[in-house]
Amino acid sequence: MRSRLFIFAMLAPSFALLVLFYAYPIVQNFSMSLTDLSLLGMSRGGNWVGLENYREILRSGDFGHILFNTLVWLTLTSVAIRLGLGLAIAVLLNSTALKRLRMQTIARLGLLIPWATPPIVAVVIWRWLLDPHGVVNKALVGIGIIDQPVAFFANVRTVWPAIVTIMVWNTVPLIALSLLSSLQTVPEELYEAAELEGANQWQVFRYITLPFLMPAILVLGLMSVFWSFNNFVYVWLATGAGPGTLTNVLATEVYIKAFIDFRLGYSSAIGIVMALVMAVFGAVYLRLVARRQLEQSL
Repeated sequence: MRSRLFIFAMLAPSFALLVLFYAYPIVQNFSMSLTDLSLLGMSRGGNWVGLENYREILRSGDFGHILFNTLVWLTLTSVAIRLGLGLAIAVLLNSTALKRLRMQTIARLGLLIPWATPPIVAVVIWRWLLDPHGVVNKALVGIGIIDQPVAFFANVRTVWPAIVTIMVWNTVPLIALSLLSSLQTVPEELYEAAELEGANQWQVFRYITLPFLMPAILVLGLMSVFWSFNNFVYVWLATGAGPGTLTNVLATEVYIKAFIDFRLGYSSAIGIVMALVMAVFGAVYLRLVARRQLEQSL
């Protein structure tokens, strides 16, 4: 009992900070979502409307489209590409061929450049590269892949791939370097034993490398989902949620409703919906993935 009280006393300050910086804003945001509070009338407050804002969200014809953009394009697609590409880069950086050429240090330094680039700068760079008169279009026209320049951020077929490209370019180095550090902890004895048993490269990767990397992949995947789902910068700076509302996501919808339409109450309701979606995802993750990993480690 005494040891439990000591542990509680040690954790109490951190718990108090978490309540102060997380629980209170959530409660405040939820209370705002039950009103018709306007940005232009904050001094007089908002009128109680109950769950009307949530009903309006569900009845909105754009909500399904916005949710699809957020879940499929902004989150699932970008996270899957980041994890796959990050794993491939990590394996390449750890390969004997790169060691033989003594290119590991140069490759790692080159990988740090996108990661060290602020997201705002990354979007500006890629908007210039993907401009109809930019380098990418000139190169594609020059080698004959396209006949005329493409407005990547204005074309409905290319706008989302362009946004995902920016996100992947800016964030995949962190995943690659994290997986590389995990990759270098795999015991060399296992590779030597596999070589003696006559295992090919795919079998070595499938039965030795991948199981060792799986805990890191799961953690990085979870973190990437949370970062991507709540992301505002890439979509807003790249397209402003356009053309039209084609690339509108939940984060940009929160901004539009709060600071363009001045509907703080409705915007708060969208924020609560976002939090609920992430809470459901976190619960599923803990139930299906983290619990299994814990049982295996025990």
